[in-house]
Amino acid sequence: MNTSSTPSRKPEWLRGPLAWLAANPVAANLLMLVLLIGGWIIGSGVKQEVFPEFDADIVTIDIAYPGASPEEVEQGVILASEDAVRGIDGVKTVESSSYEGAGVVVAEVVSGYDPDKVATDIKNAVDRVTSFPEDAERPITSLVAIRTKVITLVLHGNTNHATLRDLAERARTDLLNRPDITEVNLTNAPPREISIEIPSSALHAYGLSLPQVADRIQAYAVELPGGAIRTEGGEVLVRMDERRNFAREFSDIPLRTNAEGTVLTLGDIATISDGFSDNSYLETRFNDDPAVMLEIFRVGDQTPISVSEAVRAYAGELNAQLPEGLRADTVYDDSEFYEDRINLLLRNGFLGFVLVIVLLTLFLEPRLAFWVTLGIPISFLGAMLLMPAMDVSFKMISLFGFIVTLGIVVDDAIIVGENIYHQRELGHGRLKAAVLGVRGVGAPVIFAVLTTIVAFSPLLFVPGPAGNFFRVLPAIVICVLLMSLVESLAILPSHLAHSRHPRTDGIEGFLVRVQHRVAAWMERIIEERYTPAVRWATMHRTISIATGIAVFVSTIGLVAGGRVKAEFFPNIAGDFIFANVQVPYGSNIELTRNTLTQTVAALNETLAEYPDDARIVDSVITVLGDQPNLSQAYRPGDGLGSSHLLSVQATLAPASERDVQTQAFADHWREKVQMIPGVERTQFVNTTGPGAGADLTVQLKHHDVDTLESAADALAEELRGFAGISDINNGYSGGKEQLNVTLTPAGKTLGLTSSEVGRQIRGAFFGAEALRQQRGRDEVRVMVRLPTQERAEEATLEDLLIRTPNGGLAPLSDVANVERGRAYTTIRRDQGRRVLNVTAEVDANVTQTNAVIAELTRTALPDLQSHFHGLEYSFEGANRDEAESQSAIFTGFQLALIGIFVLLAMAFRSYLQPLIVMSAIPFGVVGAIWGHLLLGYKLSFISLFGIVALSGVVVNDSLVLIDAANKYREQGMSKRDAIIRAGQRRFRPIVLTSLTTFLGLAPMILETSVQARFIIPMAISLGFGILFATIIILVLVPAVYLVIEDFRDFLARLFGGAEHPESEDELA
Repeated sequence: MNTSSTPSRKPEWLRGPLAWLAANPVAANLLMLVLLIGGWIIGSGVKQEVFPEFDADIVTIDIAYPGASPEEVEQGVILASEDAVRGIDGVKTVESSSYEGAGVVVAEVVSGYDPDKVATDIKNAVDRVTSFPEDAERPITSLVAIRTKVITLVLHGNTNHATLRDLAERARTDLLNRPDITEVNLTNAPPREISIEIPSSALHAYGLSLPQVADRIQAYAVELPGGAIRTEGGEVLVRMDERRNFAREFSDIPLRTNAEGTVLTLGDIATISDGFSDNSYLETRFNDDPAVMLEIFRVGDQTPISVSEAVRAYAGELNAQLPEGLRADTVYDDSEFYEDRINLLLRNGFLGFVLVIVLLTLFLEPRLAFWVTLGIPISFLGAMLLMPAMDVSFKMISLFGFIVTLGIVVDDAIIVGENIYHQRELGHGRLKAAVLGVRGVGAPVIFAVLTTIVAFSPLLFVPGPAGNFFRVLPAIVICVLLMSLVESLAILPSHLAHSRHPRTDGIEGFLVRVQHRVAAWMERIIEERYTPAVRWATMHRTISIATGIAVFVSTIGLVAGGRVKAEFFPNIAGDFIFANVQVPYGSNIELTRNTLTQTVAALNETLAEYPDDARIVDSVITVLGDQPNLSQAYRPGDGLGSSHLLSVQATLAPASERDVQTQAFADHWREKVQMIPGVERTQFVNTTGPGAGADLTVQLKHHDVDTLESAADALAEELRGFAGISDINNGYSGGKEQLNVTLTPAGKTLGLTSSEVGRQIRGAFFGAEALRQQRGRDEVRVMVRLPTQERAEEATLEDLLIRTPNGGLAPLSDVANVERGRAYTTIRRDQGRRVLNVTAEVDANVTQTNAVIAELTRTALPDLQSHFHGLEYSFEGANRDEAESQSAIFTGFQLALIGIFVLLAMAFRSYLQPLIVMSAIPFGVVGAIWGHLLLGYKLSFISLFGIVALSGVVVNDSLVLIDAANKYREQGMSKRDAIIRAGQRRFRPIVLTSLTTFLGLAPMILETSVQARFIIPMAISLGFGILFATIIILVLVPAVYLVIEDFRDFLARLFGGAEHPESEDELA
């Protein structure tokens, strides 16, 4: 087209940046290539994750106090640490847990503060504490980070633990030498130890004590630099090198020399062995073989698939080298979940893409449909340019974000393209039609995208695990929408302005003929169906609006009345079952081992109830002394375990290859385990997702421990009366028996101190630590103690000879009193007060957690408070996260509505017309609720994500409708004629944008895979919400428009102004 090179001679319609881009195909195409190629390059380097990694804004202080009881840990290290942390700027809450031999303080950082700085301040404050006991170890302060474990390598076979441990160290070194692997952790591994056992008879015969022997070992096992000798030939280093790495090297250490010069060495009286901590209860088995496990993590830009492939390849190489009876297997391969989920999303995304293309081709001419559809890859790849700046990675949720925008992203292109198409129908040339078309709807398109961005923005700031998990989704949507705006305003008009006329023959000619038939059918729908409906609705506007309100109220009543079930997070069955079992605290390890055997037998009995050829369980891992899958309030990993804990982890066959449901199998197994004698508590975990912890956690607080325990018992008993409640835990156990030793006056007369007597008792039973040194990657302790047999009898304590300051010996019974008591199992504190957490699991098929909480709050808990004066309670754990997240999302919803109103008010230059546009939002909620009801899904936190986002999507079509009505008003039409004509004019783009949004999500909504169940509720909210809101926008919004306009005219008459003072307003 010939246009003058002189700007002043250009026609008015050809001026401005949008017209310049439309007339300049080179600029538009270069911009398109930058987005496509740049996005592809940047996108290929974006990191891939199974689940998002993030800092938890939690700082932990781990303090080991070996051999100490929970009460000693509390008094010795926890109270001082709490005092040091409390009052630091940026600390929100301080909780602590005291266990046997260790304690942990957990500080939550106030939102908005720099967690790294707060962690540094906490470390400095704790390091300044000088009152920690001598035997307590240095506190370790760390900021908790959620990391991505990709796969676990299991080394197992019919051999001893030492052989497996050596093999694991070799495997870890080999794996770390591979370029795709950076972090490998040995898990559930007891610490290495050199044990030196000396009978009490030998100690007495030679006048020695265990602390003295430990001191001699320390004196003769040294490695000290001695400086350097500066000779004429150069410097010569001097070094005292008596380092002893292995048990055999300690036997020649001299302990005593007699008058004849005979030397008594350590090997003469001691049994010295290399092994593992004598205090560890940890034992791991894989399919009944002794086993050790290596956890491999994804770091930096590594992908889950590349890490998994590297580990699997190494396992194959290792198996070729291992002797018969030893094997390396992989389990818990999250890359399989990642790959399955990515393929699932890509498949659904592709299906949605095809459906959108088909729909656009039917409603628009083929070339217009092609260019509109091209906006999808342009917007997606363009969004990848922004992903690094938004700290977004590729994971299941981010890909779902692209699917969410699949139908939304073409909305603005459809509106622009359809308006350009309309300008062509009016007889304008292609370039002029493109310029006039984009100008005619440019402003409403910009505001439509901005309102959608405003609606998604609050989702970026939802706190809690679920908020962290889904935060990437709104970031992706915002990036895509911004790029779609660039594409629809700057690229699409140029493509449409310079595209050829459609051919009338071949496939394109056939598609044109089909499109003309669809267009004619659409016109008949508008004239014969829609126009009479909207005329009736606007004529009987009061009835129409009242009917809409009734539908909204009755739908909300379905939720309030429980007809539509609600839950915080969908319970999605995984391909695993963790059976965590607890026997009474302090039980002999053999009792726990026997219970473990019976738990595995119960699993086999459950399997026997199914057909022999049914593939249900692929592998079984048992852990004695720990329950590794549970988050135990950031319990320190001391590598020792507890004698009353056990876990059986059954990995199931993939859901697609078995007919047995995970929950049903777990319930049958649980029933059998709970019948095992001696089992005190059980917890079966078989769900996956971002939620963590028990379904129900009630924290009780009271200054008196006995009252606290009685209240916890009463609450646990109350919970047993609820249907659907299982795995009830009152938060405490009876604790181990404890012998309390106090010094007598006779002992004091002999010059003994409580500290010295305690040190000798500790050395005899726990052991005296002689050395602690590094051997390869392991820290190895050298412990001196009595033989196992002597330490296994209480009589040894009573007969223990205490060495006095003058070198004599006195029985413990002569210098101290020994009284029997009972120790606490775990002491928990919250904000400086002792607490107990009563927990339970809730079967969502029987009752809802919120219903249980409501009933407890109404009767049971107030009754407890009246019975136990001074008792306080709160809902913690997942319940607190739920309350905080729901509060944040409701607040975000309100802020989104305010933001949308502000944008619309600026766009329309009116305070009332935004209310017309936003009147569609409640009916989007109606559609979302009915979608859940029809498809059998429960409303959840993820559903709320969809509803909040929906508020921005549904106003787009309403905005375009009202903008058109305003323009028809300018042309002199009456209010009713203008809104009816606007509905007829915008019917096609409104229906088309709504259908593309729904069809883009339809494959995901109809997906039956378990992998997709926790994101489907959001797709339902968006898909069904926009579908139902479309009907309301086209029929009910015109009625609302007339009511609001009548009210505005009434106000104008009341205050003496002209009617419709804003009739000239438009989006310009």
